[in-house]
Parts: sequence; C-alpha cells; structure tokens
Amino acid sequence: MRRILHGLALLVVVAAMAAGLVLWRFVATLPPLDLAQAAQRSTVVLDRDGRLLRPYATADGRWRLPLTAAEVDPRMLAMLVAYEDKRFADHPGLDPAATLRAAWQWLVAGRIVSGGSTLSMQVARLVEPRPERSLSAKLRQMVRAVQLERRLGKAGVLDLYLTLAPYGGPVEGLRAASLAYFGREPARLSFAEAALLVGLPQSPETRRPDRSPERAGRARDRVLDRVAAQGIITTAEARAAKAEPVPAGRRLFPMLAAHAADAALAAEPAAPVVRLTLDGRLQASLEALATERAAAIGPGISSAILAIDNATGAVIAQVGSPGYTDASRMGAIDMTGAIRSPGSALKPFIYALAFEGGIAHPETLLEDRPVRFAGSYAPENFDLGYQGVVTARRALQLSLNVPAVDLLEAVGAARFVARLRAAGARIDLPRDTAPGLPVALGGLGITLADTARLFSGLARGGGVPALLRRLGEVPGPETRIAEPVAASYVADILRGAPPPENALPNRIAYKTGTSYGYRDAVAVGFDRRVTIAVWVGRPDGNAVPGLVGRLVAAPILFDAFSRYGGEPEPVPLAREALVATTLSLPPPLRHIRRDVPKTLAASQGAALRIAYPPDGARIDLGLAEAAAAPLALKALGGVPPLTWMANGLPVADSARRQSAWVPDGTGFARISVMDAAGASDSVVVRLE
Repeated sequence: MRRILHGLALLVVVAAMAAGLVLWRFVATLPPLDLAQAAQRSTVVLDRDGRLLRPYATADGRWRLPLTAAEVDPRMLAMLVAYEDKRFADHPGLDPAATLRAAWQWLVAGRIVSGGSTLSMQVARLVEPRPERSLSAKLRQMVRAVQLERRLGKAGVLDLYLTLAPYGGPVEGLRAASLAYFGREPARLSFAEAALLVGLPQSPETRRPDRSPERAGRARDRVLDRVAAQGIITTAEARAAKAEPVPAGRRLFPMLAAHAADAALAAEPAAPVVRLTLDGRLQASLEALATERAAAIGPGISSAILAIDNATGAVIAQVGSPGYTDASRMGAIDMTGAIRSPGSALKPFIYALAFEGGIAHPETLLEDRPVRFAGSYAPENFDLGYQGVVTARRALQLSLNVPAVDLLEAVGAARFVARLRAAGARIDLPRDTAPGLPVALGGLGITLADTARLFSGLARGGGVPALLRRLGEVPGPETRIAEPVAASYVADILRGAPPPENALPNRIAYKTGTSYGYRDAVAVGFDRRVTIAVWVGRPDGNAVPGLVGRLVAAPILFDAFSRYGGEPEPVPLAREALVATTLSLPPPLRHIRRDVPKTLAASQGAALRIAYPPDGARIDLGLAEAAAAPLALKALGGVPPLTWMANGLPVADSARRQSAWVPDGTGFARISVMDAAGASDSVVVRLE
C-alpha cells in the first residue's frame, strides 16, 4: 500500500512538473503585455469644476469615457464584486476554487461549461480580445490576469474593468453606459440601475435595454437576488428595485458648450481631457434659455449668449446657438464669434472718449434735433422723434442717435475705430471705406465676444481683459478702452437706462442695439461681477421684422442675469469723478453747439492745440521726493477763456493759455484743454 501511495505521489509530482514546464514554455511564447490599445479613451471636455460638458468618441467610434473606482458609488462596486468575483480581494488574479470547478466541468462534459473567470481574467479578455473559447485562450487569460495584477494592482485592474467593460454597441465602460442608459454619472445610480449595469457585460448584445428590455430586466433581477442573498442590500430594497422600469432606449451623450468644446479640441487635438473655464450649471441654464426664446421668436431664428467673469476675464458661459444639431437654425454656427452689426450697442464708447477727452461730461447739454452732418448724413432717432436739449446722461440712456453722432464728430470716427481696435476688438468696415459717422449707429462689424470684452472693460475701470477659455491658461495683457473716470461715468449712466418691460430698474448697466434692416438684436449688460452679451437674429443675415434689441434681446439679458444669481453689484463711481450739475460745470462743458465753433474759429484763425507738454512725453517732476514740481501747461490758438483738465477733472485757475497742475502721483496722465468755442485738444504723458 505504501508503495502505491509513493507511486501516486511521484506521479503527481511528475505531472505537476510537466504541467509547470508546459506552462513555462507557454508563457515564454507569449508576447509582452501591451496595454496601448486599452489605454485609448474618449476625449472629454470638462467645466471648471470637473463636470462633464461633452465627450467625443474614440477614433474607431467607441464611447469609452475615463473612470476610476473612486468616482463610483461604493455600493455599486460591492454589487459588482459580489456578483462577478466575490474573492477578488484575496486571489492573485486566479481563483483556484473557481478554476478547479471549471476544469472538472470541462473534463466531465468534454467542453468548456464555465470559465471560472475572475474580474482580472475578464479584464485580460478585454485587453486582448480573442473570439475562440479554447483551452489555450483560457490559459492565456489566466497568465495575463496574473500579469495585470502584478503590474496594476487590484485598484488598477478594477479601474480598467470599469473603463473597458462592454455594454452593447459602441458603449464601453461603466461611465459611458450610465450616461447612455440613465443620463447620470455612476456615482448617482439607484440599486436597480446599478444591478442592470452589473449584469449587462456578461452578454451585452443580447441584454441591451434599448433592444431587449425583457432580457435586460431578467438579468438585473438575477443580480438583485444574488446581492440580496449575500447581504449587500436588503430583501425589501431588492423588491423595490425590481419594480423600477428598465430603460427602453439610449440617451444622447451630453453636448453642453458644443462650440466651445469643438474650438478647444481643435486647438489641442491630442489632449485626453480638456478643462474649460465654463460654469456647467450656468451653461446648461443659458442654453435652455436661448433655445426657449429662439423658438418663441420664430423659425430660423438663432441666438447667442456669452458671459465673462469681470475679475479674471474667464468665459463662464458660451452659447453659440439654440441647438448645435438644429439645422433649421444653422445651429452649427457659433454666433458668439460671427461678425455682425452691433447697431447702437457701441455708443457708450463714443461717450467714454468724449468724457475722457474733456469734450463732454454726463451733465453736458446736447441737442437732439434734425441736423445734417458733413453735407449729406442726416441720422434720425429710432422712434423718428426728437427730445430737444438733453444731458449726455439722458441721451445715452435713451440711445438717441443725433447726440451720439454729434459727439462722434467731435471725437473723430477714425479715432473711435482706432480705440476699439487698440482694445483688441476686430472691427470690420465696408471695403475700401474710411471710418465715417455711421459707425456710431452700427456701420461696422464686430463679434459678440469682442463686444462683451469691451463692456467688461467698462466694469473694470477701462481695462479690457484678454478672454480666458481654458482652465490654467495664462492671461494675456490687458488693453484699455477708456480712462477710469470716463469708464465709471458710462457705467453709472447705463445703470439708469430704462429696463425692458416687467424688469426692475437700476439693477445692471446695459445697452441694446438694433442693426439696420432688423437683422441683429443685441443687448450687453454688466455689474461689478459679470458681463453678459446677447445676440438674436438669423445666421444668414436676412431681416426679421420686429427684431429690436430692446424688445427681443434685452429681456433675454435680464433673464440671464437672474439665472447667474446673486444680487447685482453696481460699478462704483471713480473717486476722482466730477459730480456736478450742468450749471456748476466749467462753461465749455455745459453745452455743445455745432454752429458756434465754426464762427469763432473763423474769427480767431488758429486752431487750439497743447504746446506743452508734448503728447507721449516722459517728464520728471521729482514726484518720488518730498517737494515735487507742478506740471506746466501751455496752449496755443483757440478762443479764450480756456479750461484745462487733468484726468477728467478741472485744473484750478485754468482760464489762461498757461497754467500748472500738481499731480498726486506717478504714472500716466491725460491733459486736456477746451476753449469757449467747444474746441479741444488732449495729450497723454508719463509723470515721474
């Protein structure tokens, strides 16, 4: 008997050594484990807080979104392990008990009945797909399972399963499946939903809910029964989960900020994850707003909304159209970047230049009456009526055309356009034409994004931000659209503009515009925190009767601000601002007349100009020392008495051609002079 036992033991040892030798030779013939194909993921575009905005399919058309176990509900992971591989935490990639069971079934039946697969072996099959079910294929899976666990560890293997598991069609991985079937991230699944997604990968094509909801339901219920038996959930929870309906179709993957996502991906095609500065919740809300309002206005209408964080210049919402896939509204066109006419929306920057150059003050009186400029240009107000004599404040709040053109003539159309361009805005003019007075009323082209940037500059004291669109992007240099005092004047005026119907007054500073022929309706508003710009129209440029900025775009703007949330914070008036009534202003600032300058200038002959300091000069006044010298001022020509102004404020004792001003610190200063005829000149110098 002892000899028989020794013989059997020897036979077992020899068999084990032979099996080991065969296994060693088999492993030696295998190529190195290659995870390059398995590492391919869908590119995902995220908002500033990491929320998914839009995923993209892989190059071969699969939806395989990145995911780690830490991003999954722990109860879902417990259900998965309990159902697929309850000894996952203890084995090295192979489960000996399950392997022996599968081997015995193979010997008895003469074919593979069950694979005894662990989660690690399933991952090995996903990493190296092999269609045949043979002994060598199973042996290869076992070897690869051990290799995977040695290389990645348990956490890495589980992450790979959650990313690669098949869920029917091109949907791979738990995150893609959770979004496709339930429209939710896998951290927010119910027991019924989690059980369905645990059961699908075993037979993804035959159990697809969108094709076989009955089979999917049965698979889900088997999972619920098993995890309830193992104590993962209670019997009552399993019963309630079985009562939930199985989804009968697939949902569309998220497509928030589609235009912004496309642009970011085009800029960096190889990036697996793109983080934008957008606020996903605000983006979703404003997209719904744009879609709802465009549909209410009529067929073929598009709309666009852009929101900028004034403190940083970050774009926090970018709605390029009411629907990216809506061909009837040309939704694929990003209207935030399209060149369109702004109508009267840029008038505030004419006033800012006038305030900055000492030509006008918010309380300066302007004439709103029929007039013909340069012999033939005769602008009319939108309502074809006239207000007579009004302050600059009131003229801008009512968006009167004649006073705006009057100020533009004084400022200079070429200088106005040059300032817009210097601030970083792309300005398109009719081909082969110089800037003329019609630019005051929309006779130029500009994008909604640039318009929003310029208005954000008013909220920032005149400094126009470079737009930031990607998280971590280095901000570009700030440009300037106006001096701080002038910018605060304009912000204060626009906050008093009459609001649209059913909106509260004095909430935000805003301006509207309507292009010629009712092709574009624009509204731009800001407070200290945020700037929001709205455009409505047809992308093909056709006219839309009744498309008026105040009636169509302004209500959307005010609704967008309410969705942004919080109480609007007004832009404070600059500390150096001159608060005065019309009568208390210096005489040249009280009233602007077109006819007086011509008469007086003809009698004097010489045009008013600043002789000292010269424009662009760098002057050392010893401002860093205790006894600083005043800046000498000298003018030639013009009609006395003169009024000198420094940084928008009157200089004491300034009625003569020569005066002096004591600055309060180093830096750039704008010196302006006006005469009794309303003529003016200004220079910018750097004082040290």
